[in-house]
Amino acid sequence: MLEYDLTHWLSFFTAAFLLNIAPGPDFAFILSHTVKGGRRAGTAAMLGIWTGAFGHVLLAALGLSAIIAASAAVFAVVKWVGVGYLLWLGWQALRSQGDALDIGDIQEQVGLFSVFRQGALVDLLNPKVATFFLAFLPQFVEPEAGPAWVQLMLHGVLVIVVAAFVEPPLVFVGDRLTGRLRESRRLRVWLDRTLGGVLVGLGVKLAVSER
Repeated sequence: MLEYDLTHWLSFFTAAFLLNIAPGPDFAFILSHTVKGGRRAGTAAMLGIWTGAFGHVLLAALGLSAIIAASAAVFAVVKWVGVGYLLWLGWQALRSQGDALDIGDIQEQVGLFSVFRQGALVDLLNPKVATFFLAFLPQFVEPEAGPAWVQLMLHGVLVIVVAAFVEPPLVFVGDRLTGRLRESRRLRVWLDRTLGGVLVGLGVKLAVSER
């Protein structure tokens, strides 16, 4: 059970690595929060994205993602909920006065949890991610290797494991490059504006995307 040859793993890990290093919404979300709030904010965003991705892996393994991929109505509902959430987050960031995730603020832990929650919801409410996992993971299911749902779970989790090697350096580098700059309140305001622009951009991109 769950026995694969070397060619299988080489193909899978090469594909998973290339997918994780390709710039996309996840990178933009993580890097924006890192620049705005530092390493802890970037880590919270990263963990949120991974949590959302794991939710999609579960849905794919249970077959629920197939419903989203097959039903135009369900896809549209999930899509527009995601668009609305991204635009709302973007508007909140655009209105911010630079106080969010202020270093030393007593509410920092609440802010970090908020970033984590945003990351999870941004990923979960993107039907394109559900469709991606449904299209990508079955390519590596071997008929003789065991139950399909177990194989889907294994490979889905491994995609996230690969991300765990690829994305932390993004947080570290982003934090090192912008650490001193964040000490300026005026700059924090503009970082909020930048994050808001990124979120609104992601919302618009999702709005115009097709199934």
